[in-house]
Amino acid sequence: MRTTAIRKWMGGLLFLLVSACGAPTTEPTTPVASASATGTASAPATTAEPPKAPPPRADANLIKRQVLFGNPEKASVILSPDGKQISYLGPKDGVMNVFVAPADKPSEAKAVTAEKTRGIRTYFWAENSAHILYLQDSGGDENYHLYAVDLKSGEKKDLTPYDGIQARVSMLTPKHPDQVLISINNRDKKLHDLHLADLKTGKTELVMENPGYSGFVVDHDFVPRYATKNAPGGADEVYFVEKPKKAKDAKAKDPKAADPKAADPKAGDSKVVNAGPPPKLFTRIPYEDPLTTALIGFDASGKTLYAVDSRGRDTAALVTVDQKTGATKVVAEDPKADISEDVLVDPKTQAIQAVNSTYERRKWIATDKAVAGDLEALAKVTDGDFQVSSRSSDDKKWVVAYTVSDGPVRYYLYDRPSKKAEFLFTNRPELEKAKLAKMHPRVVKARDGLDLVTYVSVPPAADPDGDGVPDKALPTVLVVHGGPWARDFWGFNSTHQWLANRGYVAISVNYRGSTGLGKKFVNAANKEWAGKMHDDLIDVVNWAVEKKMANKSQVAIFGGSYGGYSTLVGLTFTPDTFACGVDIVGPSNLITLLNSIPPYWEPLIEQFTSRVGDHRTDEGKKLLLSRSPLGRVDKITKPLLIGQGANDPRVKQAESDQIVKAMQEKKIPVTYVLYPDEGHGFNRPENRTSFFAVAETFLAQCLTGPYEPVGNDFNGSSITVPAGAADVYGLSEALQSKPK
Repeated sequence: MRTTAIRKWMGGLLFLLVSACGAPTTEPTTPVASASATGTASAPATTAEPPKAPPPRADANLIKRQVLFGNPEKASVILSPDGKQISYLGPKDGVMNVFVAPADKPSEAKAVTAEKTRGIRTYFWAENSAHILYLQDSGGDENYHLYAVDLKSGEKKDLTPYDGIQARVSMLTPKHPDQVLISINNRDKKLHDLHLADLKTGKTELVMENPGYSGFVVDHDFVPRYATKNAPGGADEVYFVEKPKKAKDAKAKDPKAADPKAADPKAGDSKVVNAGPPPKLFTRIPYEDPLTTALIGFDASGKTLYAVDSRGRDTAALVTVDQKTGATKVVAEDPKADISEDVLVDPKTQAIQAVNSTYERRKWIATDKAVAGDLEALAKVTDGDFQVSSRSSDDKKWVVAYTVSDGPVRYYLYDRPSKKAEFLFTNRPELEKAKLAKMHPRVVKARDGLDLVTYVSVPPAADPDGDGVPDKALPTVLVVHGGPWARDFWGFNSTHQWLANRGYVAISVNYRGSTGLGKKFVNAANKEWAGKMHDDLIDVVNWAVEKKMANKSQVAIFGGSYGGYSTLVGLTFTPDTFACGVDIVGPSNLITLLNSIPPYWEPLIEQFTSRVGDHRTDEGKKLLLSRSPLGRVDKITKPLLIGQGANDPRVKQAESDQIVKAMQEKKIPVTYVLYPDEGHGFNRPENRTSFFAVAETFLAQCLTGPYEPVGNDFNGSSITVPAGAADVYGLSEALQSKPK
């Protein structure tokens, strides 16, 4: 089933310090000359240095950052299609790689990949159960290559051996177990063409050139059937894809037809080319619906087409689509939340058997009574919300992951005939006995009446009755998710646990624009960056203060990507609300952000301009400038910490550079942490833990909480601090003592 381009690529749009809180905020004055006993004036006293804030309070009993932010021991557990093997991501020499073991002997797992620098985050089983596929970029540049590893020989092939490209896996299907359909932008950086790769030979062939679509819907014979195009004004148009002509036929009729090999000699033998009449419109998705409506795929027969659809309703329902008329039939719905595209699919028929939705917590809905009993059985296995991560082709074995808010993820091997689940392992064994905070869902009313699904984690020692309200108001950190077309979920959250363990209340809010909560909610954010979207954050802070959770004078704001932008907005638009802020890869100028999007986002530009603001018009530029923190740096009076990856293709390094420069020009202190080998976020655990070490000290200075000293957390990290190292306690010394 396909994830739409908008959700996948727009959804992740996803440090600086002034002075320690409590330190003097005004310059000391020169003492006035005083009269002596003899009546003559004495010499002015020597100007005293202002008292320095005391160093933050170290605490050796805190949960180590390495435990919270280092590599998990096991993650992304998947059963091979034949059910005989089980795989997971785990550290090999400190770098996340793919491990494979017999399904009945997971302790015998061996690494089948050998990445040395950057951990693998996304991998797949080929349907032949003989190959592992994985995506890998370089230094966070998101130019992903797709690699295939032959499990028998150990040979690794780069299926996409082109410079500067981005590959995406478009389709794996049991009908063609030795092949994978790949989208690659090797011909035009703005457009991903469809290529078919043979896993045994490593050869690829062109299936279809992309004339300007944002994405395709392909059947299980690798035939593109529908394609989506972003229309002016932000609507989506879905077209029938005409059956492409064979390349040899096109050449026979037109001897001047270009040879695809000539354009790209590495592309392999071309099978078909994009030829024929202009495409025919199948259906139109109005401006208000593209973030909640999309075709998601076919069953194995190609006769049943599935979609999630919010047209004529608020929340997205799962529907089947008549391929002649476009008429839809509702299969499953939830009046409070969108049906997710993360569905349970029959491995034989590829029919959707169950769906889920999330308002406060995940809820499963069986659409096929054949799995209803399985869902009931799984709900009784252990606490938490569960997810079926994989099913064997014969459907006798499932791998199921259970998430709780106050413990590691628990993995089980479910035997479907007996409906018994066998515990396998947890992802972070070191957390199994730790005293962790529970996450509490809450619904907060925004000032205009919208319901904001919010999650609160309170330090366990401050919440003896476990009701999610501390026994007294505490320093608080508002953690803002990125996107903004994404959302926060209930479950284990390393950032929440880190903050709660340090004595802070951690709060995350699904502000308007967050996905999964209906189109009215997501569309309420249109052109409201730094407007009503930010009002939602302020409303939740005020709610927490009123409920005596948060100490009004000790609230920090923390976030990445859009959350980083929110941090900058918080300290420039509402400078009296927050005591300090942490911005990770946040844009500072919305015009330069939109002018520098990756080329492969160009097919989606109408979605950006209609929802954020149009950088191509004078009126749009005026709006974007008015919502950009860069023009308001003189309003910053509170400590701010900025973290950035130098290779970020989404929010370029220039976004952080320019606000740091503007602040320095106005002599506003700034601490800026830059990683030369990272992109949109911090993938390498050494970089992740080093940044949180800086952020922890920064927050301790601001919110007066305890902290774990840097210790060895800079070892192996590429951390650089171009500005403001002296403003974070011990940072300069830690940088000097870092092993080269």
